[in-house]
Parts: sequence; structure tokens; C-alpha cells
Amino acid sequence: MSTLLQVKDLKVAYGGIHAVKGINLEVKEGELVALIGANGAGKTTTLKTLMGMVKPAGGEILFEGQSTAKLAAHDYVKQGLVMVPEGRGIFSRLTVEENLLMGAYSRSDKAEILHDMERVYHLFPRLKERYKQLAGTLSGGEQQMVAIGRAMLSRPKLLLLDEPSMGLAPIIVQKIFEIIKMIAAEGVTMLLVEQNAKLALQTADRGYVMESGKVTFSDKAAALLANEKVQQAYLGE
Repeated sequence: MSTLLQVKDLKVAYGGIHAVKGINLEVKEGELVALIGANGAGKTTTLKTLMGMVKPAGGEILFEGQSTAKLAAHDYVKQGLVMVPEGRGIFSRLTVEENLLMGAYSRSDKAEILHDMERVYHLFPRLKERYKQLAGTLSGGEQQMVAIGRAMLSRPKLLLLDEPSMGLAPIIVQKIFEIIKMIAAEGVTMLLVEQNAKLALQTADRGYVMESGKVTFSDKAAALLANEKVQQAYLGE
């Protein structure tokens, strides 16, 4: 597997606060990698920096072997870096269908877009039933489905998922993670930030643990699940 994303000695500071303190991580093509840790550990800041939403104070981000330092904000999606943000970020006054099509705004291949829409509706049958419904009237779980579906319409090479379980009932969380597994099985590479560490590691191939802006553990997901220190700190065991 070739390395799709490589992060070297990444540092991010807000004012005088060092939110990310020289982390290293990588994601290989076809992997599902989890980034776990307590609130305030720097996980979301890391994702935002990968997407060019936050400027790093130091280090290097390589995507497909090329530095992202000079990419304009709108170029990230064209390059295949796509993020499902914390809080979903849907357009509440647009329909489900219109929200999904926003993910294809930079594409002109209409036949392929229609094909991808059907793929999303296959993953999320509930959205097909509600395709003309205003997204703001959907449940939280359905809105998360819209956010993931919209990202899929961008044909991501690397899909960044930020806290997909946040604010959702446990039964809906299980459904969302079943779909994440289905997307991974299709070969989509993913980097997942998730507060439910156990579920994230049960879903992922590999994982990184962040504490206070630093990566403190990195290993195969199964090994992290079996790690006593990780169990005590994050898995409630």
C-alpha cells in the first residue's frame, strides 16, 4: 500500500497556546485510521490543519507525496481531500438532494454524478425516501448521513471524519459506523476522529492516541484495544 497522507512534525498554535506539538502520522491507501483522545487533545485541530482551515506553525503535510502548503482552500477537494466536519455542517434550507449535490459542485461529469448519487442512496436508503425534504427537518442521524453522502459525491481519495457519533443516540451511532465500514470496504481511505474510542478502534485498521497535542501511542487498532494504558484512559476498562 502506498502512503496517501504523511504528516511530519506538525505544530499548530492559537495565540500562545500550542494545540498540536510536533505530531507524526501517516495514512496508507485503503486504510481506515482512527485518531482518538480526550476533548482538547488536538484531534479536530489536526483535521482542520490537514484541510488548510488552520495554518500550521511548523512541520510538513504531504498528500500523495506532494506538499499541501501552497494549496488554495478550494483545491483540497479537487485533490481528493474531503472532510465531514464536526456538527455536520449541512444546509438546513436546502433539500437532501440539493445538499448531496453540493458535494459535486466542482464536477461536470453528469452521468457519473448520477451514478454516485445512486451509490449514496444505496448506502443510505432513508435519504432516498426523503430526497425532497428540507435537510433542517431531518433527525440528527439523518443529517449525519447527508453530510457523509455529500462528501462521497466529491469522490474522496481521503475522507476525514470528525466526530461522526457526536450528539447521536447509541442505536444511530451503530448504524453510522456500519456504513463507515461499508464505505471502507469499497476501498475509500479514511482518517477518523472519534470520541467513542472503543467503537473507533473496533472499526479501524490502525490508530493514534493524542494527549495534550502529542501522539502518545500508535499501533494496529487491535493492539491499542488490548493496551492496558489505553484501556484505562479511554476505554473505561
